[in-house]
Amino acid sequence: MNFKLRSLPATEFTHLFKLDNSVLKKMGAVRIMVDKFPGFPCRVSLQDAEIGEEVILLSYPHHKTPSPYQANGPIYIRKAAQPAALEINEIPNMFSHRLLSVRGFDKNGFMQAATVTEGCNLREEIIKTFETHEITYIHIHNAGPGCYNCMVERA
Repeated sequence: MNFKLRSLPATEFTHLFKLDNSVLKKMGAVRIMVDKFPGFPCRVSLQDAEIGEEVILLSYPHHKTPSPYQANGPIYIRKAAQPAALEINEIPNMFSHRLLSVRGFDKNGFMQAATVTEGCNLREEIIKTFETHEITYIHIHNAGPGCYNCMVERA
């Protein structure tokens, strides 16, 4: 079973770093200087931001579906983030030290499976989730805070 993790596109967020903090605040977003590592996982690069980096924390509609499972939530974006260029079956290191929620959805955006796993077991959990043929994509969230990380598609 092959899969591919998909990060968010940088083009959706680069303009935010040019905005004044007061404008960001009106949008419900905030500029932060990273002060610990790990702790600020970027959804574009799929890497933890380094201490001293600038990130923006904002609410993002990560599950745009007409089902009751549509959702949005907080994400971090690094200022100089380049989209993750991952190989098939590659899992970035930022997942290895986190407790993760793995949520499988069907083609209509309805959740068909959900589990929590340690990041070191993510590969096995993705494969197990895709064993249910109705599941067309997976969302990975940080289990504690519930923040969206990325989507996983069959490859």
